Amino acid sequence: MPAAIRAAIVAHARAEAPNEACGLIVGDRPAAAGGRALRWEPTRNRAASPFRYEIDSDDLLRLTIATDDADEVFWAIVHSHVASPARPSATDIGLAFYPDALYVLISLDPGEADSATGESGLRAWRIVDGAVHEVRLVPD
Repeated sequence: MPAAIRAAIVAHARAEAPNEACGLIVGDRPAAAGGRALRWEPTRNRAASPFRYEIDSDDLLRLTIATDDADEVFWAIVHSHVASPARPSATDIGLAFYPDALYVLISLDPGEADSATGESGLRAWRIVDGAVHEVRLVPD
């Protein structure tokens, strides 16, 4: 994943705190098929809550049309956890409806920050039919 996308996700999550932030990473093909992350698309969190996220339906519709028109895909669905680890919760797993996309979580919990750099913890997961597997994000 490009460093610029990672930095934009971190900035968006910090700006939306204390509520969870959310958005989509658009790619050329699904991550599982070797696709590349092309750009970050922040979205509004309709839940406006520190405990859950709900991508705004207008934002989702706009991005669905735009990605379809450009022959692109949702490479990853992204949201933040403001006070817990960057691991999918039971709710996150139950609401994982895009099996071809990664689920990228960022933790703003200081205890989850990288000890060497101090950067917020950012991790990626594949969630398919309730099965959860961590995926290593490789910098571009």
